[in-house]
Amino acid sequence: MNKLINTIMFLSIILFITIIIKYYFSSHTINTKNYNRLNIDQILNKKTLNLPILTNDTDNVIEFNNSLDNQVDEKKRSFWDLIKNK
Repeated sequence: MNKLINTIMFLSIILFITIIIKYYFSSHTINTKNYNRLNIDQILNKKTLNLPILTNDTDNVIEFNNSLDNQVDEKKRSFWDLIKNK
């Protein structure tokens, strides 16, 4: 009984995989995929033609803060000095 169930399960899995492969590689599916890819390209091309061009308004937005040079301390900084017990 156990062998029969195993055989039926094995055959059903093989049949399932075969049907999936046959459907995936069918000419109808391949043609549909190609048509969808071409259609997406056409829609994107149409939409990109009507995009407005924005002007650049980001000139001199970021100013570098140079105050760090004025506040430089001559302290000795070392990681090991922080760990030491005083």
